[in-house]
Amino acid sequence: MTRLSVEMLAADTVEPITSAGHAQLGIAVLAGIAVIVLLITKFKLHAFLSLTLGSLVLGALAGAPLDKVIASFTTGLGTTVAGVGVLIALGAILGKMLADSGGADQIVDTILAKASGRSMPWAMVLIASVIGLPLFFEVGVVLLIPVVLMVAKRGNYSLMRIGIPALAGLSVMHGLVPPHPGPLVAIDAVGANLGVTLALGVLIAIPTVIIAGPVFSRYAARWVDVPAPDRMIPQRVSEDLKKLPGFGATLATILLPVILMLSKALVDIVIDDPENTVQRVFDVIGSPLIALLAAVLVGIFTLLRPAGFGKERLSPLVEKGLAPIAGILLIVGAGGGFKQTLIDTGVGQMVLDISEDWSIPALLLAWLIAVAIRLATGSATVATVSAAGLVAPLAADMSTTHAALLVLAIGAGSLFFSHVNDAGFWLVKEYFGLSVGQTVKTWSVMETIISVVAGGLVLLLSLVI
Repeated sequence: MTRLSVEMLAADTVEPITSAGHAQLGIAVLAGIAVIVLLITKFKLHAFLSLTLGSLVLGALAGAPLDKVIASFTTGLGTTVAGVGVLIALGAILGKMLADSGGADQIVDTILAKASGRSMPWAMVLIASVIGLPLFFEVGVVLLIPVVLMVAKRGNYSLMRIGIPALAGLSVMHGLVPPHPGPLVAIDAVGANLGVTLALGVLIAIPTVIIAGPVFSRYAARWVDVPAPDRMIPQRVSEDLKKLPGFGATLATILLPVILMLSKALVDIVIDDPENTVQRVFDVIGSPLIALLAAVLVGIFTLLRPAGFGKERLSPLVEKGLAPIAGILLIVGAGGGFKQTLIDTGVGQMVLDISEDWSIPALLLAWLIAVAIRLATGSATVATVSAAGLVAPLAADMSTTHAALLVLAIGAGSLFFSHVNDAGFWLVKEYFGLSVGQTVKTWSVMETIISVVAGGLVLLLSLVI
């Protein structure tokens, strides 16, 4: 489900739907991306519609028949949603269960009770990283904002000293660690192994989040020394519940899918025999679908039951959890359609042909392409899916570990310098009560540090493994 065969990619690039030369294809790509950027930034059109129109423009300028362009786009959309749609849905349900049951509050309260003074930024980055595993970035921000404001006020901390580590933890998880949509789509596009990507993603995420979080927050607090804004702190879910799920049970539920997927990757490496019964069992229980489904089912008993949720409340909770991801699914799907259009028009093969004459390593090229699209569109997800489509052919001859590193290079590039065309920029600005300049000095610089550090670590790892 998360693996595209090399043969399929090769077939897609050997027989493009147009015979255009490199120059025409290059112009088509630039025009297609320019249309997407213009529609998103200037006309404020939804990313789903922008990606759809951009794909049609790309195909038309590449000289491909319009019916084949439409077929490529719809095929890519359907394949992408089929591959990652269920995983995104399960992740959203798990996140909703975590929030509504008070499990997130339990983790936050427990860790904060053990932290104080200089250790508080480290506690915040730990909280955000754990909470950020199953939650989308925007949901994690909304969930953690009350905690950040309360801790900053209660401890008389600079808001940046507490807020930056929390934002760093959420952002790193969002860009580098599946089951977040961006990494999942990139894994699917380049045919990478999810377990290996997850393991390497966590390995890269740890030093990245330390540098961009607690370390950088010292400087951010000097540059922008602001207290927590005087505003009404939103009511926490736990205040409406008589009982909260246990800390250990909550943490175990969140980490269950990660443990199952990592176990599958480890067993695949140690046994390396597709016919072995143990490996076949772990291939099933460690698949993303089963791992996340298991976490959701376990969460019913570890999160919802202790919080007093009866069976009549389960269906409404699932519905509320699924509703906000409709837009995300459409954007991801349209991104997959754009990716398939890039491949079918021969753009992927063009990048492969041109890169053979360049001295730029494939991983650095993937990072640079993702950076360019991120700066232009403001969307990490759009940058990820577009860059993955462009560099997918480069993964054909890569080892399992280097294909995983290609995904992480794309993810790192997609986080580069968030600015005024990124919804996350305005989310942080408004919640923390900052000016545009203050947001650039803190949030935008933090995102750039994450991108550069993670990208550098990817290149270093590629020399070792």
